Amino acid sequence: MKKLWRWVGLVVIYIIGIYLSLLSSVYLLDGRAALDTKKIDNNIKKLRMYPWFNELYEHEEHYRSFVANIKVRKYLESSIRVSRLLNKEREQKRFIRMLEEVAQVRNK
Repeated sequence: MKKLWRWVGLVVIYIIGIYLSLLSSVYLLDGRAALDTKKIDNNIKKLRMYPWFNELYEHEEHYRSFVANIKVRKYLESSIRVSRLLNKEREQKRFIRMLEEVAQVRNK
């Protein structure tokens, strides 16, 4: 019976740890998740090795999105999404469409 309570206690501690780590990654004042700038910059570095992305990155209209748009930066923060961008042409087209939509909204 002691072993069972010990395992229950460990599971509870584990769940509390996950909850606290998620909570600490959120700004308490505005409720938005904090963006990891280093991770975004590293993912952009990986993507810049590919001509199709480099072309987008050097385009002035899209460059502003990479620097200042939260939607684009949130997308680039995810390593999973970035690896999909590298491996799937369909994902690349979606990303380009998103960049164009962001640019249209900004230009209105």
